[in-house]
Amino acid sequence: MNRQEQVLVLEPQHELKFRGPFTDVVTATLKLSNPTDRNVCFKVKTTAPRRYCVRPNSGIIDAGTSINVSVMLQPFDYDPNEKSKHKFMVQSLLAPYDMTDMEGVWKEAKPEDLMDSKLRCAFEMPLENDKTHESENNQTVSSSASHVKTEHSALPKSASASLDDGEVKKIMEECKRLQMEVQRLREENKQIREDDGLRKRKVTSMAASHSSSSSTMATSGMREEGLSTRVLALCVLFFVIGVIIGKLAL
Repeated sequence: MNRQEQVLVLEPQHELKFRGPFTDVVTATLKLSNPTDRNVCFKVKTTAPRRYCVRPNSGIIDAGTSINVSVMLQPFDYDPNEKSKHKFMVQSLLAPYDMTDMEGVWKEAKPEDLMDSKLRCAFEMPLENDKTHESENNQTVSSSASHVKTEHSALPKSASASLDDGEVKKIMEECKRLQMEVQRLREENKQIREDDGLRKRKVTSMAASHSSSSSTMATSGMREEGLSTRVLALCVLFFVIGVIIGKLAL
């Protein structure tokens, strides 16, 4: 008994391509479109379930809508001489109008109600030119992203600068006030130094005057002492002369 023709539109229709390197998970996208006026149930099956992760692997596609199925190939050691034998099958059936349990619908479905489409898998390694081009594209994207990030990070700074104009003005005024205070302290220090120098000069002058007075007084004293000594000597001399004259007169 012939099955019904697939009502879903698959993109791609016949082959899922996985592009290496295969040292990490590689994802291929399968688009399922429902062009009918009925809801359609679907399931995605594979011959190598341990090698792939499919999300979603089943569900309902509403009338006139589509869904993207992610087919994720797990990392493996790629051998270019080995051809892939992995295959996928998309099964579908028209959802009953009164459907409440999708699993029950699949169990009760008749073979003639099922529709299926098969796809094979293909593994490709990028060429050296493609690697170079891809690397350049990645660098360009990274550069663009960093440029956008720099601009994005610069915007808040300028905004914050404009918002803080009041604070900047306050800081400038405070700086001016501090500068004036420093200038005032310098002038006071200069005045103190001048007053200190004047006092020192006065003290030196007074000391010099006092020393001069002392020396003058000492000289006068010496002169007076010398004079009194001379007078005493003259008196003694006159006394001696008087004694001699008195003896001669006798």
